[in-house]
Amino acid sequence: MTSNNPAVFLLMVNGQIEAADFPEYDDLYCKYCFVYGHDWAPTSGLEEGISQITSKGRGSQSLVWNFPLDITFKSTNPFGWPQIVVSVYGPDTFGNDVVRGYGAIHIPFTPGKHTKTIPMFVPESTSRLQKFTSWLMGRRPEFTDPKVVAQGEGREVTRVRSQGFVTLQFNIVTKDMKKLGYETTSEHSAATGLPRTSQQL
Repeated sequence: MTSNNPAVFLLMVNGQIEAADFPEYDDLYCKYCFVYGHDWAPTSGLEEGISQITSKGRGSQSLVWNFPLDITFKSTNPFGWPQIVVSVYGPDTFGNDVVRGYGAIHIPFTPGKHTKTIPMFVPESTSRLQKFTSWLMGRRPEFTDPKVVAQGEGREVTRVRSQGFVTLQFNIVTKDMKKLGYETTSEHSAATGLPRTSQQL
C-alpha cells in the first residue's frame, strides 16, 4: 500500500566538484554545503565537505579536485529545491587562508548526467581604506555563513566582484515524483527551470 501511494519523493545526487579556473591563483581547496527548503530532509550521504588542496599542472590553468558528492534527499514538494554552495579558499601573500570565491547553483531538476559551471564572486570592501587595511591585516571580507550565498535576503547591499569559475558534474536520480503528480521531462524543465505538476499537463 505504501509503495503504491508514496508520501514523499526522493532525489538522489552523486557526482563531483571537478575543477576550477582561477587564472590569478594557485594551491586552492574548496568547501561545499547544501541549502534546501523546510520540507526537504537528507536521508543519506554528506551535507558538507572540504576537499584537498590542488595545484595547477604544468602548462595548465585548471585546478582539478574531482571531489565526490553523494547525498539523497526526501521531500513532499519541490519548493525549496536543494542548492549546492561552493566556497574556494587559498593562501594570500602572507600565507593566510582567504576566500577566493563563492558560488551556488540548484541541483539539476531532470534525471541524468549534467555538467554545470558556477561563476564565482568575492565580497568587496566598501572603501579604499578598508581594502588597504584588510590587505595589511590579512583579513579579507568574507561571509560568516557561506549559506547566505544561496539566499536573496541582504544580497542587494553586498558589494561583490566576479572571480573565477567552478565546474561540477551531477548524476541525478528521482523516485516517486510522478506518483505524487510531478513531471520532470527535459523539455518542460529546460523551459521553466521547475518540475511541473499533473495540473499543468
